[in-house]
Amino acid sequence: MPARPTLAVVGATGAVGTVMCELLSSRRDVWGEIRLIASERSVGRRVRCRGEELTVGALTPEAFDGVDVAMFDVPDDVSAEWAPVAVSRGAVAVDNSGAFRMDRDVPLVVPEINPEQVRNRPRGIVANANCTTLAMIVAIAPLHREYGLRELVLASYQAVSGAGQAGVDALHLQLGKIAGDRVLGSRPGDVRQAVGDELGPFPAPLALNVVPWAGSLADGGWSSEELKMRNESRKILGLPDLKVSATCVRVPVVTGHSVAVHAVFATEVDAEGAREALRNAPGVILVDDPAAGEFPMPIDAVGTDPSWVGRIRRAVDDPRALDLFVTGDNLRKGAALNTAQIGELLAKELTAR
Repeated sequence: MPARPTLAVVGATGAVGTVMCELLSSRRDVWGEIRLIASERSVGRRVRCRGEELTVGALTPEAFDGVDVAMFDVPDDVSAEWAPVAVSRGAVAVDNSGAFRMDRDVPLVVPEINPEQVRNRPRGIVANANCTTLAMIVAIAPLHREYGLRELVLASYQAVSGAGQAGVDALHLQLGKIAGDRVLGSRPGDVRQAVGDELGPFPAPLALNVVPWAGSLADGGWSSEELKMRNESRKILGLPDLKVSATCVRVPVVTGHSVAVHAVFATEVDAEGAREALRNAPGVILVDDPAAGEFPMPIDAVGTDPSWVGRIRRAVDDPRALDLFVTGDNLRKGAALNTAQIGELLAKELTAR
């Protein structure tokens, strides 16, 4: 029997890396040696993974010697520099950043949708999709297979953890400042005055507010997050001409991205048929009983793996369109879990050689 492959987790002490270590401890164990790698300030830390205490090592070229798969849970610039280094040392890189997603020679893989693409990696790199796209696309793919997708109109409701620990800290700080004042939010400027200048990574207060902005400014007034949802959906589904329009909104939720979806298909759709397709889809849990107050919500989806889907309705004015609501944990399926699943596909390939 071939030896089990060696895994490196780069960014092991960050928010996503921490979840990755939890997943490696709870999912089926397909790995031999596991190496945890992080920035200089975390080197030497002891992290529990797979039932043992592992010492975090430094990010150096030599760290990838003998590594078969390297998972990167780090910022774009770090991945852009170090993923090719890992490949040059013989590893397959699985990158959770945005550095390689739209590279023609890098597959963008969601194992429930296009697992075969993991073998199509001319650069030795496999990319993981944006966390908001992932929450939505796992639910859209089975509907596309059933009805033939033509257009998506999306509105996201993105949690503050999507902006990292700084986003979570900013929200809790702001909530502390406004707690107990029942008048706040009733006069223009009062929330801004109460919160002050401590906005964290956001352009405006999140407490008692929603901010219709996530990402950086792109051409035409679009944000980078909105364009990611368009471009990544096209690539994952293999639909280069798919019409996609997205508005990304940051909301005062700690973890769990949600998306309101208006999907137009090639053929007439049926709400119950859509429910049946989703009920049997991998990576999806159907929560759709409005009469009982059962909807997909981030407070329930947090800490779980599936995309939660509900509020499924055939559009009033178009028999080819469906409206639905999707939510999922942006640190699990939206980041660490999808990366882990890609890694497991690679491990299976490597051990079969």
